[in-house]
Amino acid sequence: MAQESATVSIEMDGDSDEFEIPLALTEALSEDEESSAEVVGNLALLGLAQQAHGIVHHGHGDVGEALEAAEEATLDEFEERFGQSFQEMTGHNH
Repeated sequence: MAQESATVSIEMDGDSDEFEIPLALTEALSEDEESSAEVVGNLALLGLAQQAHGIVHHGHGDVGEALEAAEEATLDEFEERFGQSFQEMTGHNH
């Protein structure tokens, strides 16, 4: 049986990327009838927040003001989207 899939397209400042995902996965991850697009958006923001946190707090050496500000902006967006902080959601606090 062929698995139903969807194409995810990302466009940013004139650049784009595409990949296929199985809809069964986004349906399994969906909460409160979220669309597949919302699930992928949530995962994208979660992944960016995790990476930003790792760079700023677990990297070696000074990361500079630009990356610290980028992490702060990402975590603000995270909290706005999910209604809780990254630290609250992940249980990872410094």
